[in-house]
Amino acid sequence: MSDRFVSSRYRGQASTPMSSSVDRATRYADVINFSLGDPELTTDGRVIDAAMADAHRGHTHYTDTFGYPDLREEILRVYADDHGHTHDPAGVLVTTSACHGMWLALETILDDGDEVIILAPYFTPYPHQIRLARGVPVVVDTREEDGYQVRLDALEAAITPRTRAIILNTPSNPTGACLRRSTSEQIARLADKHDLVVIADEIYTAFSYAEPFEPFVTIPGMVERTITLNSLSKDFVMTGWRIGYALGPAEVIRAMKDVNENNVFTAPSISQRAALHALRLRHDIVPPISALYRERIMRAYQRVCELPAMSALEPGGSIYLWVNITQTGLSSTEVADRLFEEAHVLTLPGPAFGDCGEGYLRLAMTVGRDRIDEAFDRIAAMPLFGD
Repeated sequence: MSDRFVSSRYRGQASTPMSSSVDRATRYADVINFSLGDPELTTDGRVIDAAMADAHRGHTHYTDTFGYPDLREEILRVYADDHGHTHDPAGVLVTTSACHGMWLALETILDDGDEVIILAPYFTPYPHQIRLARGVPVVVDTREEDGYQVRLDALEAAITPRTRAIILNTPSNPTGACLRRSTSEQIARLADKHDLVVIADEIYTAFSYAEPFEPFVTIPGMVERTITLNSLSKDFVMTGWRIGYALGPAEVIRAMKDVNENNVFTAPSISQRAALHALRLRHDIVPPISALYRERIMRAYQRVCELPAMSALEPGGSIYLWVNITQTGLSSTEVADRLFEEAHVLTLPGPAFGDCGEGYLRLAMTVGRDRIDEAFDRIAAMPLFGD
């Protein structure tokens, strides 16, 4: 069929590198896949069993349009007990993933042509999510030599009268960097000065290794201008359940709920039940997952440091290793292609995360330590990375 029926916004648009990697991974039987951030662990059996029991008890219908009340109460309890933050009960919305929450937030707060600042390297969908809401993405690069802490002068220089929001992601996908509290507080002051919304994408809260994670909303004065997005995908290895939530000012959350009623209406009931049980068991479920991924990421970091023409900053968080390959003299795509064809190791090239990602690869540590070592043994045997 002719694409003349496709909106000009989407005509000729290429698939994201993330979706393309799914097809590529099937080309070789022995591929070691570092491309997607989909933990290979299965959701805790207690969560699965409890959710299925709830389904048998009748939880197979639409829910409250804000989400099940007991789930929203548990989300509030997490922030109160684990972070010392008491949030307005009217400011909680259960969403069909954090990605969906991001679209709801942007669709709710942006007028056509409003600008949203994102820090690069960034989560690949951000620019297009902003465009979906008819906004304009404005990219501010961060640098390895700064530990990927944004330079405040560069951030403020990007603010214009059309700037509506700043998206922050910490721990970061793809760099693994964690925003220092002092950096976050400076960003908060800028947001207050210029009357901006901060959208805090905080789905890797369990994977902050250097110091305990502190939500952006806990910065004094930021409750009324922060939309927090979270999900159970990574902390609880529940990617397929597609369940998340948003915290924000009650008026904003109410508008997001109204938008959602015309989109998917409510998040899936069974996934909401699973989320409830997972959050109640969080102190049992999350620590072993966090420890496992920290051990994996540090092992991969050690192996990178042993290779010529590869380097990385010591990981601060997340489940990703951001690897500098500039010493090869090749582009990120060329190196990624050679890793795939010669070593059958699948990675994502850095430019998928913004232009400043050139010279880097992202490796997702979603396989066991034995497979990590096997992957780096193969890489070490390549002429490109040989001594």
